[in-house]
Amino acid sequence: MSLRICSLSLLLAAMFYIAGCGVYSFTGVSIDAETLSIRDFINEADNGPPDLAQTFSNKIKDYYQRNTNLTLIPEGGELLLEGVITGYRLTPVSPQAGNQNEFGDLSALTRLTITVQVSYINENNDQFNFENKNFSFFSDFDSDENLTAIENQLIEEIYDQIILDIFNASVANW
Repeated sequence: MSLRICSLSLLLAAMFYIAGCGVYSFTGVSIDAETLSIRDFINEADNGPPDLAQTFSNKIKDYYQRNTNLTLIPEGGELLLEGVITGYRLTPVSPQAGNQNEFGDLSALTRLTITVQVSYINENNDQFNFENKNFSFFSDFDSDENLTAIENQLIEEIYDQIILDIFNASVANW
């Protein structure tokens, strides 16, 4: 009986010790803050839909709220994210003889690339801060497809990856 109590006591002590060592989550994120401010992103890209920045701002705020315990506040958060969409570029990827797309290019695929420049400030630990770091991702589509018909889907795919990369570089510390 006393061996059982001793084992249980050691187990409880180990659990309290581990719990006291830091803030843990099942997503692998260890955050030493309680509040986050994400300023609305600005669109400085030459082309793209007019709501490009607003869509990105909403998606990144939603992502951080779903994947952390942080309270999102408009200003003065212990963590701060802000940035600018700097690129929205369409480029031909895979040339194909005699197949001219709507852009006048001879290609089978077109690549949509979006670039976002982000600054991150951690008031509790400036070791993780970064300024004007570029995050970019792309999605390819068949050049025969009408961009306006699939543009929102492509933007969603690209944004999902860019937001994951920003999340990993900031609070996940990867």
